[in-house]
Amino acid sequence: MTVPQPVPVPYRPASTLPADVTGPGAAFHRLLFARQRRGWWTPLATGAIGVVLYLIVSTVIGLVFALGVLAWDPSADIFTLTDRLLTIDVTDPVGLAVILLSLAVMWPIYLLSSFLVNGRRVGHISSVAGRLRWKWLLLCAGAAVVVYVVISALSFLLPADEGSEGNLVSPAENPAFVASLLVVLLLVPFQAAAEEFVFRGYLMQTVGRWLKHPAWAILLPVPLFVLGHMYDWVGQASVGVFAIAAGWLTWRTGGLEAAIALHIVNNLAAFGFSVFGLSDAAATDTSIVSLVSSVVMIGAFVGVVEWLWRRGDGRRTLRLTPPPEPVYAPPVYGGAYPPVYGQPPVYGQPPVYGQPTVYGQPPVYGQPPVYGQPPVYGQAPMYGQPPVYGQPPAVDPTPAPAPAPYDGPPLEPHQAPRWGEYAPTPDSTPSPEPTAPFESGSGGSGSDAGGSDGSSGSSSSD
Repeated sequence: MTVPQPVPVPYRPASTLPADVTGPGAAFHRLLFARQRRGWWTPLATGAIGVVLYLIVSTVIGLVFALGVLAWDPSADIFTLTDRLLTIDVTDPVGLAVILLSLAVMWPIYLLSSFLVNGRRVGHISSVAGRLRWKWLLLCAGAAVVVYVVISALSFLLPADEGSEGNLVSPAENPAFVASLLVVLLLVPFQAAAEEFVFRGYLMQTVGRWLKHPAWAILLPVPLFVLGHMYDWVGQASVGVFAIAAGWLTWRTGGLEAAIALHIVNNLAAFGFSVFGLSDAAATDTSIVSLVSSVVMIGAFVGVVEWLWRRGDGRRTLRLTPPPEPVYAPPVYGGAYPPVYGQPPVYGQPPVYGQPTVYGQPPVYGQPPVYGQPPVYGQAPMYGQPPVYGQPPAVDPTPAPAPAPYDGPPLEPHQAPRWGEYAPTPDSTPSPEPTAPFESGSGGSGSDAGGSDGSSGSSSSD
């Protein structure tokens, strides 16, 4: 029968995070301040290294694209190449891929520059959990898809402003429809996530490194994000609302997952509608109806995420003080405990083996008999201890019984007891008298002798 053993408790080292600096925990925009003490200049160094790396990588991508175009069409000029790199055209999948890829590389470049400056793992760039919470990201993405489908279906029922459609290209008129659709589906998620890591990750944590209140970290990066989109004032207002909502969700949920989900679904809708000929992704004029529709969609998504977040973990800060270690009780066995084995041997000393299992006690035998008395059978006699070396054996203090005294008739000298014989007692039969062969003067004796032996008589008469 196998005895169950106790379940080992995994070793968990104590937290190495610094002391609490913002109360019970550090919010997302304060992680850079809470996790490093090198100085105020570290965010600037991260940004400088990131800009240099981005210029190098984007230049390499542009040169590769230019060389490929010139190899395919030697008649192309520099103006044609520049126009293809700056204009979003869904009929040009190669140019569209270069534009999206040049934005997507900001994500790994930011991670690399942050690692070079901080010298530690960069998981807290994504969330307070130290990693990208994929389950929460997928849940937010599903909520964004539902909201966008419902609001977009309702917006198509409203009358559109004239001149706001732009240059629409139907799938039948687009020879590269399939290629453009694949480019959008494969690269837009990375492009949207890269923008969130830069504007809601790096910029929010950089501002939070110097300013404590979250409003500064949410609002200050908004102008930079708006200037990166070449729209009219209506379109830039829509982009500004989007940036504020993404910043608030990042602070509220303690990570970039909700903002990434919103950005991915929004860009997939924009580029996807353009590929299917429902809108123009390169249009710079935006209608009021589009602004209202965008604000309603963003507000609905924020409300759904807030509801989901309240139903879930609801954690938006990094616990700087580790929780107390739980007390583990030993397992309870069914009336028996496992045997206790010996401890492992100490190096340089022989091993100590475990104690043997104690079985039933041996039988108790009887006491030894008293000297001079017969032993009591049925019990094993106990013999004395062996003598101590160098000392005489101990003598029994009990003396032997003295022989009985002789009270019979006096004995003649020839009747004295021989060696090893006892004297006859009065009630015992006397032993026969010995014959004296050389005794004379006794007739009786002579006749007895002669009668007994005739040859002896004749010899005596001679």
